[in-house]
Amino acid sequence: MKKGLGILTIVLVALIAMTSSTKSETGIEFSHITMKKAQEKASKSEKLIFIDAYTDWCGPCKRMARTTFKDAEVAIFFNEEFINLKIEMEKNPEGNDIARKYGVRAYPTLLIVDSEGNLVKKTIGFKTKDQLLAFAGSAI
Repeated sequence: MKKGLGILTIVLVALIAMTSSTKSETGIEFSHITMKKAQEKASKSEKLIFIDAYTDWCGPCKRMARTTFKDAEVAIFFNEEFINLKIEMEKNPEGNDIARKYGVRAYPTLLIVDSEGNLVKKTIGFKTKDQLLAFAGSAI
């Protein structure tokens, strides 16, 4: 009985470790929906919307996607607290409208907006894990 319990414990610990590592590899879960759908979802869930306004050619944008957005602590916080959107500002049809509405002129620009589309918080440039968490925390 004790031997079976020990094996079960090892299996459970291994499963938890695999789940944790998968979660940290996944990072922030960005929804592939329109701004209007994000606003509807935010209204129903009583969450704010986080927007990563980026371009394909932006080096700091790529670096954040590889590092900061993949951090496990960042992922857990953002996935629980926000509706997350990643919008390529030059190729996405909504890019021009969002850039005009929120004054996006440099990349990356990180936006937090409410369910009505009102700007809550904005920051520009590469952010580390701690900087991003402080930015997001100050908006909530």
